[in-house]
Amino acid sequence: MVNLEWYRTFKSVYKNGNFSNAAKELFISQPAVSQQIAMLEAHVGYKLFNRKSKGVEPTEYAKLLNNLIIEALDRLENVENGFREKAFNSNQLVSVGISKHLFLSIGNQLLSHFEFIDFTFAENDELFQLVDAKKVDFAIVTKKFDTFDTIQKELGTMKQIIVASPDLDITLCKKEIEVGNYSVIEQWLNQQKWYNYDARIPHVKLFWLHVFDKKRPTLISNYIIPSENELLTALSRNTGLAIVWNINAKAFINEGNIQMLWDSPKMPSTSVYVLSRKNDTLNAALDKVVNEIKSFF
Repeated sequence: MVNLEWYRTFKSVYKNGNFSNAAKELFISQPAVSQQIAMLEAHVGYKLFNRKSKGVEPTEYAKLLNNLIIEALDRLENVENGFREKAFNSNQLVSVGISKHLFLSIGNQLLSHFEFIDFTFAENDELFQLVDAKKVDFAIVTKKFDTFDTIQKELGTMKQIIVASPDLDITLCKKEIEVGNYSVIEQWLNQQKWYNYDARIPHVKLFWLHVFDKKRPTLISNYIIPSENELLTALSRNTGLAIVWNINAKAFINEGNIQMLWDSPKMPSTSVYVLSRKNDTLNAALDKVVNEIKSFF
């Protein structure tokens, strides 16, 4: 039986002349590309690519196959993209790329606007590639991309704050914060248990750089939990501190599940954007959603 994914992979390898670049374009692994080409070669009965030192070279059979299928495959992909855009406009199906750390706040806001959503978790650069490759309809990013084929609309800003578990006595630290006694504050912070989503503690390093003017914090992460939602939930039930986005912590603070320890004016804000392709149907449907989500910030 013919597998259309084999032909998509063939098209990408033929265009890129390289298995690795094709894998990146298709968002699959290089071994998967090799396997699909091998299966297609077995199906058609001919060798399609010869390996070179820097990539692959199409055989005469590959050139013939490309001429035979390229027009039909392009038409099929155009039909597929057109269907997705119509489905988006009728509020039936939408694919969204978002960081797993922002799903708690912004991702949940999207649930009330669409009947069906297919979420993909990734970070800024990969999210841009997904939008550019038409793998997702739009993405939530925290980095500005300036390209011809995509547009960005700012949703609002967020910043990093220090929060504490509900059982932790933060009275002393808050008094020192009020008078700006940074050496005592840092010493107190270093004595606490810390929750982070990454062993490299990027949030902590950024906070220490802006607030304490230090590049290397001396604190130790006790617990690594790779999602702010789960991290905040764990913190609400145990003892310790964490640096998180204020929009994620807001509901936990309002419900008394965690405490606000420090919203430092020295910490800069980070802009949040909706990233989408230039498409009138898609952008018209997004405008209302963007305006309503802006009020959340």
